[in-house]
Amino acid sequence: MFITLTQDQVQFQYGSKRWQYCFNEIAELGLLKKKKTYLLENGAFILATALACYAMVFSNLNELYYIGPTILVYTILIILRFHNTIEFDYYVIVRDVYKKETKVKIKVLDRHEIGKQIDQFLNLNFNRLLQKTKTNL
Repeated sequence: MFITLTQDQVQFQYGSKRWQYCFNEIAELGLLKKKKTYLLENGAFILATALACYAMVFSNLNELYYIGPTILVYTILIILRFHNTIEFDYYVIVRDVYKKETKVKIKVLDRHEIGKQIDQFLNLNFNRLLQKTKTNL
């Protein structure tokens, strides 16, 4: 269970990370979806292309010895780039009233269950606020 509700506190636990807040301290709670960047793979691809062009233009290699390693590097980079089909990283973000933000990366498989628990918490918090306003009227 990611979120545990007690009488006056909300406790979060994911993996080895644990933290807690009072109900009134949480200003925002939600899931964040970030697109993965492939900066390392793209940079290596550009580097391999630049080296192959350099070898082709400025070397005296008539037998084209640079083609084999270039194709091998391209193959490895393509496998690294397209091996993982998951395009997004997911995070749970908790912002409190003191402007402190807690961000925890979660697994893609846990996203649906954690999203349900966050929705339940937000509904419960909304109902608590409605009851407070009804009692104040």
